[in-house]
Amino acid sequence: MAQSSQLPIPFGAVMTAMATPFTSNLEVDYKRAAELAQRLIAQGNDGLILAGTTGESPTLSHDEKMKLFKVVKEAVGKNHAVLAGTGSFSTRDTIALTKEVEALGLDGVLIVCPYYSKPPQEGLFQHFKAIAEATSLPIMIYNIPGRTAVNMFPETMERLAKIKNIVGVKESGSAEQVAEAARRIGAGFTIWSGDDISTFPFLSLGAKGVVSVAGHLVATEIKKMIMLFSEGRTKEAEAIHQRLSPFFKALFITTSPILLKAAMKLSGFPIGGLRLPLVDANEREISILKESMAALNLLA
Repeated sequence: MAQSSQLPIPFGAVMTAMATPFTSNLEVDYKRAAELAQRLIAQGNDGLILAGTTGESPTLSHDEKMKLFKVVKEAVGKNHAVLAGTGSFSTRDTIALTKEVEALGLDGVLIVCPYYSKPPQEGLFQHFKAIAEATSLPIMIYNIPGRTAVNMFPETMERLAKIKNIVGVKESGSAEQVAEAARRIGAGFTIWSGDDISTFPFLSLGAKGVVSVAGHLVATEIKKMIMLFSEGRTKEAEAIHQRLSPFFKALFITTSPILLKAAMKLSGFPIGGLRLPLVDANEREISILKESMAALNLLA
């Protein structure tokens, strides 16, 4: 498993959920994906997560995902973690895709809580337990109640943390939940903030890193913020958080990754458009985004 060179946590402190580049006719642009992956690592990301929500996974076919995983891992190499988003609302399908990913030699998987079906806590536990037993890959749970309509409670995380290859959670729930999970579980189970804007406050509650969207453009600053916090230099870390916050917020004024793809184009590294049902940003959204990027000197 790839490790951060500075923080002793699985995968690393700054993992960016990579967007999926598309060609002009909205086919996956694998060449650009490799270029983007190498760019993100060069800019300070510890590793990448593919085919998550930011990667428009609902619109990617099975074959597209598998080729994307292979191409990006080859581009990044063995010294940086590449995780694949393999979760779905079907335990059986999740296990099948996870096994395929393991055969490719990836470093781990991100598995979202089953969406739409709204399983109870015991269902969540049994889902993740079955997947963990079917693979040797490290698993990062993804808890995002706003998209899945189900919330994994800290009590359930505590049970799952006892399973060796479930190494942590990408948490997009409440601060109260982060604090409770950290209190219950302690060392050996890593909490990553699931939202850039929550990273700084979540660090104070026990989180160790972030699965980022803004890391496409400001990974170096995010990593510096986390390192400063870990060294007890909280005022300096807070100053970085405050400076980046308008950009964090701008990326999410509409559904992600709409503004991210707009930001990449504005930065001079376009990665194509969006597949329906997502649509391009409107003029008001672009104006807000430009203002936040200009303040950070991110515009081309």
